[in-house]
Amino acid sequence: MSTPYPFTAVVGQTDLRLALLLNAVSPAVGGVLVRGEKGTAKSTAVRALSALLPQVDVVPGCRFSCAPGAPDPACPDGPHEPGPGAVRPARMVELPVGASEDRLVGALDIERALAEGVKAFEPGLLADAHRGILYVDEVNLLHDHLIDLLLDAAAMGASYVEREGVSVRHAARFLLVGTMNPEEGELRPQLLDRFGLTVEVAASREPAQRVEVVRRRLAYEDDPAGFATRWAGDEHEVRARVVAARALLPKVSLGDTALLQIAATCAGFEVDGMRADIVMARTATALAAWAGRTEVRKEDVRQAALLALPHRRRRNPFDAPGLDEDLLDRILDEFPDEEPDPDPEPEPGPEGPDGNGPDDSGPGDGGPDGGPGGTPPQESGPGAPASEAEAPQTPQGSEQQPSGQENGGGGPEQAAVRAAEPFRTKMLSVPGLGEGASGRRSRARTAHGRTTGAQRPRGHLTKLHLAATIQAAAPHQKARGRSGRGLVVRKDDLRQATREGREGNLVLFVVDASGSMAARQRMSAVKGAVLSLLLDAYQRRDKVGLITFRGAGAQLALPPTSSVDAAAARLEQLPTGGRTPLAAGLLTAHETLRIERLRDPSRRPLLVVVTDGRATSAGALGGDPRELSRRSARMLAAEGVASVVVDCESGPVRLGLAGVLAADLGAPAVSLDGLRADSLAGLVKNVRTAVTSQSSHTNRRAA
Repeated sequence: MSTPYPFTAVVGQTDLRLALLLNAVSPAVGGVLVRGEKGTAKSTAVRALSALLPQVDVVPGCRFSCAPGAPDPACPDGPHEPGPGAVRPARMVELPVGASEDRLVGALDIERALAEGVKAFEPGLLADAHRGILYVDEVNLLHDHLIDLLLDAAAMGASYVEREGVSVRHAARFLLVGTMNPEEGELRPQLLDRFGLTVEVAASREPAQRVEVVRRRLAYEDDPAGFATRWAGDEHEVRARVVAARALLPKVSLGDTALLQIAATCAGFEVDGMRADIVMARTATALAAWAGRTEVRKEDVRQAALLALPHRRRRNPFDAPGLDEDLLDRILDEFPDEEPDPDPEPEPGPEGPDGNGPDDSGPGDGGPDGGPGGTPPQESGPGAPASEAEAPQTPQGSEQQPSGQENGGGGPEQAAVRAAEPFRTKMLSVPGLGEGASGRRSRARTAHGRTTGAQRPRGHLTKLHLAATIQAAAPHQKARGRSGRGLVVRKDDLRQATREGREGNLVLFVVDASGSMAARQRMSAVKGAVLSLLLDAYQRRDKVGLITFRGAGAQLALPPTSSVDAAAARLEQLPTGGRTPLAAGLLTAHETLRIERLRDPSRRPLLVVVTDGRATSAGALGGDPRELSRRSARMLAAEGVASVVVDCESGPVRLGLAGVLAADLGAPAVSLDGLRADSLAGLVKNVRTAVTSQSSHTNRRAA
């Protein structure tokens, strides 16, 4: 077994270490979600935490880690006889992104249950993590139904497994820690709310601190055991402090003033529901115990708010998480502590796990970069307030810049404009039945959903189709010597249920940013429409990509990703101007889809072309721009790519070129106003009809 990196040797990341330790003191806080860029010691800190947890007493031989003094009465391995327990270190269990439901919650042996009438249960990772740590790296990439099971078990402290009327329950109380890189996609707000605390981490910009990180990491890799020995004293001190804080926790008093501060803070920040109030109360209590006090102070409530509220204020995926600390201070100042503590001795503050070492060099309560947990500067984007980086818009004439070579001589380039207010759209779906990743857009064969049939299992049986299994076994009962009432079932009789649900798709946006789209009001409306479709893609768990075309060619502004907020940020910064190389945009989409098909063949694409249909430049291709664009569209249609054309043409005189493009793509055309939910009733049907007609036409031509 390799020597883990010491927790106390982690440089900086003050709020990350604090949040983890508070959960170690009080698991009722509800776990930690760590958000941050790659290479910021997220996984290192989590894996190092398990060494600081006290050892646990367990019943010898119990697969569910029952405590000898209070065993779980419903334990599948019980009942347990009284006797001495065994001592072992607290476990840290990692949940892989590709884990199945059975691997997470455990599975019943269906074959033995039917043939022998016994409940043979194989525990899952939730049982292994009981009384320890369950770590989910890249939690935002985990399937939604697994996240739901995981968070339900964390909230109830138990796991339930049910298969065809046979159920098993066992205790599952653990410290839940998830890490994620927001660039790869966000969690739904409902799931964010289920994590007790959240921490934003970023790499330090201080050269001295970066040097210390490298120095310690190299020293650890050269001699892991020797490096751990040098930090053993600090590790022992923090471990003892965790034990002391756990013992003190029941004695901490949460007074009425602190409760008023918590309630006023949650109300002042307009947080939905009551979970935030409860988490703040538990966190403030744990902070007081960690500091060695028996009463909760205003500074405890303030720190609890910084850890428990930022992720609960997000109203949509494009809102940057964060908290206005000036507003927080104003709210708390309305409820001053009743009696200041007369004790002159300084208490050990909650800024970090120890009071010495280079890793405590972060200013104040923040991380190494300032602000909570090293939070980077205020983000700009559709959901962020205006800042110096986002200057007020100036009149249109003053925004024009001299036209350059990149515009292809099609007129001056104009600065980016803000998107109009997004609106709710109705669903666009890909026709047919897919087998892609679980989502909420198009019909697909999935592990969850309504049962549509049965088949022989491929590998391990997970979803038994009972009627089909009995039907397969019934004709062979006499030959198998059946003599009693029970059914003689063999492995070949078992049938797997096939289910139909919804999948996530790749929604690839191809956006016209040429001069013909550059009217400010028009481009603002176009961006608002694309932003609305991005919100819809977020809710339906799609991957998204963004291609823009203007001037002399097209650009893949955002390769296919699960991060729709990244697409929104690129869209917000999109300038306009130049000629219209429509063919280049379509050909770039064709190449992007070809590459993505090799990477993820089961994920079906939906192409959304946002344009007025004009084609005024062939770019580097040469030839007639309109003929090139039509040939490119027909090539996409011939490959069966489901498409939608959003017609951006406006004004009293309309050429109808977007409709021609839609016909070549075998796709419906819809106006900007037609994208709204109340006027999109027939679009899904039109997508299916258009693609089916195009496919039939292609088949007839091939014949």
